Amino acid sequence: MVTGGQRSGKSVFAENLALQLSEHPTYLATARVLDKEMENRVAIHKERRKDVWRNIEAPLYADVISFEEKEVVLIDCLTLWATNWFFEKNEDVNGAALALKEQIESLHKKDATFIIVTNEVGLGGVSANSMQRKFTDLQGYINQYVASLAEDVYLTISGIPVKIK
Repeated sequence: MVTGGQRSGKSVFAENLALQLSEHPTYLATARVLDKEMENRVAIHKERRKDVWRNIEAPLYADVISFEEKEVVLIDCLTLWATNWFFEKNEDVNGAALALKEQIESLHKKDATFIIVTNEVGLGGVSANSMQRKFTDLQGYINQYVASLAEDVYLTISGIPVKIK
């Protein structure tokens, strides 16, 4: 698991980690491209990865994807995946958490190596917005769950990865 704040260097670090483990890793993108700004972000990520990667898009159901034995899979990112489930479940934190947990448990049973990128959305203080507070609760819960399963956890700060587990 690779966590940190926005623009902290999480994805670049995670991509380099995946490339150390495999010459042709898989990039599992969870983003839904809903506006031009997100389209630009996705384009930058794709350009950086070139043709070395197998690219898959799965905004909700990643558990149905087949992976080869010992395949290295980078999931970028858990925060967008949680966002998708949060709105899919009509802002029901418990329903979204259960759906995510089921997806993660299913992936955890597969014979592949998963690197999961996520955000620490709760580091910025308590939001005045009720919906954002609910989402922060969801993200905090699911980050703790993934960290409990992960063999290694890194926190990136200003482009510097720090191993915390």
